[in-house]
Amino acid sequence: MSINTKRLRASVYLASVLVMSAATSGCSIFSQTEKDLTEGWSANKIYTTAREAANAGDYERAIGLYESLEARYPLGRFAQQAQLETAYAYYKFDEPDSALDAIDRFLRMNPSSEDADYALYLRGLVNFNRGHSIVDKLFPRSIADLDTVRQKESFQDFSHLLTRHPSSKYAPDAQERIKHLRNSLAQSELNVAQYYMTRGAWLAAFNRAEYAVKHYQGSPAIADALEIKVKAAHNLGKPDLAADNLRVLELNFPERAAALKTQLR
Repeated sequence: MSINTKRLRASVYLASVLVMSAATSGCSIFSQTEKDLTEGWSANKIYTTAREAANAGDYERAIGLYESLEARYPLGRFAQQAQLETAYAYYKFDEPDSALDAIDRFLRMNPSSEDADYALYLRGLVNFNRGHSIVDKLFPRSIADLDTVRQKESFQDFSHLLTRHPSSKYAPDAQERIKHLRNSLAQSELNVAQYYMTRGAWLAAFNRAEYAVKHYQGSPAIADALEIKVKAAHNLGKPDLAADNLRVLELNFPERAAALKTQLR
């Protein structure tokens, strides 16, 4: 290896070390500056400043301040409120996983808190709005096309709120969201059932339709689900099962049942 090549490699290595040192030094200075920002502050001052940042839409700064508050005054009267407001800031900052973690930690640490209803409501909101990215805002799509796992979690969160805190001020909105989610989830199950029907997978179609009927009563999709159950049972060679479901369809949707009878003759 030539002397010039060795010198070149040494220069590159030295430059790399200097860049890494500068970067590390920069990070340390930044961290120290952020740390020193609240040094000597009272819990009230940190909390007030964090609230001001959140109200101004600076959720990233608010999160840092709330977390500093919890670290400096973990047993103070502001710490519990900071936990919830950290969760809300994460939610607004579009960090749903961090928001859910913060909410779950709050509920574990404060199971009897008077704000438990809000925590459940916020958990439902986080799951309800997951997937509502900028793309979804530019190109709106049905919530039935979004992640049904998150929809089901949101449905459960709002249901827990109504069960545990029926008189909560958040209950009316939760009820409306549950209605919306019920219809969406039922339609999602129905879409899958209809797909199975086109493929001739009668048992799979029957099971998905049955799930919709069992879990999402009151949804407009129930009539279609019952009809799929009748057709699937008929194609499976289960006349008794088809007749039972046809009777249910007749009791609830007589016109649909009459039309279906004509088709099955």
